[in-house]
Amino acid sequence: MPTEGTKASRPRAGTVARTGVPTCQVDDNLGAVSQRVREAGWNACVVVNRERIVMGLLRAEQLGGDPTHSIREAMRPGPSTFRPHVAITEMAEYMGAHKLENSPVTTSDGRLVGLLVREDAERAARELESTTTQPSSK
Repeated sequence: MPTEGTKASRPRAGTVARTGVPTCQVDDNLGAVSQRVREAGWNACVVVNRERIVMGLLRAEQLGGDPTHSIREAMRPGPSTFRPHVAITEMAEYMGAHKLENSPVTTSDGRLVGLLVREDAERAARELESTTTQPSSK
């Protein structure tokens, strides 16, 4: 849904999240998924079902696990997710405080919107701060 009001143009979790994040399903093979994810330049993969509802998350540690395991065996089930409307400054602060390198952004029914990478959130928050704190020229 479009955002309205005086703060509508400010970046939010959903506008900064990367939408091209690798996904996989619980019955996939970890070895094949890990190779595909790394070749694509990622260190994370979101586990989704056929409706793209987030089921789990594979971060670098899990991707480096036993390649013979299924995703179901390797994944971190039920990861914390965030809604697209959350302000990027709030996300950057939360991710930094909790040392989260990335986090899925989902709709209220759990469908994947994208993966928010902490460095992207922090950069967007810094850019927003620099544009809102600059003195106006008269």
